[in-house]
Amino acid sequence: MTGELSEHAPQQVAAAARSLSCDAVVVMGVSGCGKSTVGAALAQRVEWRHLDADDFHPQHNVDKMRAGTPLTDADRMPWLERLRDELDRRVAAGDPVVLACSALKKAYREVLRGSAGVVGFVHLRAGREELAERLAGRDGHFFPAALVDSQFATLEEPDACEHVLTVGATEPPERIVERVLETWQV
Repeated sequence: MTGELSEHAPQQVAAAARSLSCDAVVVMGVSGCGKSTVGAALAQRVEWRHLDADDFHPQHNVDKMRAGTPLTDADRMPWLERLRDELDRRVAAGDPVVLACSALKKAYREVLRGSAGVVGFVHLRAGREELAERLAGRDGHFFPAALVDSQFATLEEPDACEHVLTVGATEPPERIVERVLETWQV
């Protein structure tokens, strides 16, 4: 991989982009790494539906985070199961999806992988200082910058057996999308 963007004709890119070797892609990482931005860009490029896992949190999870209290595994598990059920529903309907979801622990990723379809993961890796700065500048979101340390404490970096595509969160979203296509396009 040279780091250069592909120079394909738009029709070739659009037709090929719809064919990924998975039924769903989860763009994962700690809060503020760009999951929603990259997920939306990827979904637009491959003409799949984009979902944001934040929209599936029950209100008590949102209230806890807004108050600066980290979520526990007990808080996250029903949310993850709801996300997996949504992935199942979409796969069964032939509606491939890109999901922006933290998926911080291996066990969380396993819940999502339990979907009826093939789920690929893209890990957006970023440093604590950069994320704290991004979160401090973000308006209108329930997740406070004060919780970034709890996210890093919870994060279990994907290991080689998980077959996760890991990219730097500082790469431009368009380049990350190109990396996904280079890796999973069929």
